[in-house]
Amino acid sequence: MDQIHFWIGIIATVAFAVTGVLAIADRGVDLFGILVLGVITAIGGGTLRDIILDVPAFWSISSVYIWVALGACVLTFVAESFFTQPQIYRCMLYIDGLGAALFGIQGVDKAWNLDFGLPVAPVILGLVTAIGGGLLRDILAGKKTLLMSHELYAIPVTLGCCIYVLILNFFPQYSLQGSAICMLAIFGLRSAAIRWDLRVPKLFITKTR
Repeated sequence: MDQIHFWIGIIATVAFAVTGVLAIADRGVDLFGILVLGVITAIGGGTLRDIILDVPAFWSISSVYIWVALGACVLTFVAESFFTQPQIYRCMLYIDGLGAALFGIQGVDKAWNLDFGLPVAPVILGLVTAIGGGLLRDILAGKKTLLMSHELYAIPVTLGCCIYVLILNFFPQYSLQGSAICMLAIFGLRSAAIRWDLRVPKLFITKTR
């Protein structure tokens, strides 16, 4: 399972970096800016999680994530026309959803194993791991953040993390099976949102004179 998680994590890192670069392509950013913002998208969430947990950043232990993210950023910069093709971009969105599912559950696992702020903090840190990099990228690029876009992204991750925490608390002997089920649930909901363009209802406020 560790090997499976590692390789899915690598694939997800590539997807996060690619979608991160494409998200700021209209900003006219140069190659250096692309590298910085792409890497932040790929590893920013996990870095924030580790800072909060007061542990070494995961990429300082295994720098392969940095190199993979940098390589993906350069590839996207060079082959932007390929990645912006509708079919390819849509495929990357699905892989990005898989990455969010994996990173979210991994974030819960890490916080839970460290007994950090149980039971609420693992859910929060799972969400931070999954979407933190994208939020940092959007803030630095001056774009509307993910939480303000009405995209059905954070809610599936939050629901999956909550269910996983319940499994860890009440059925710890099924933690492995529970992690797989929750990852599939997050990915399934995210895939449905991509397939049918599902969005979070907006709050409409009637202005009065």
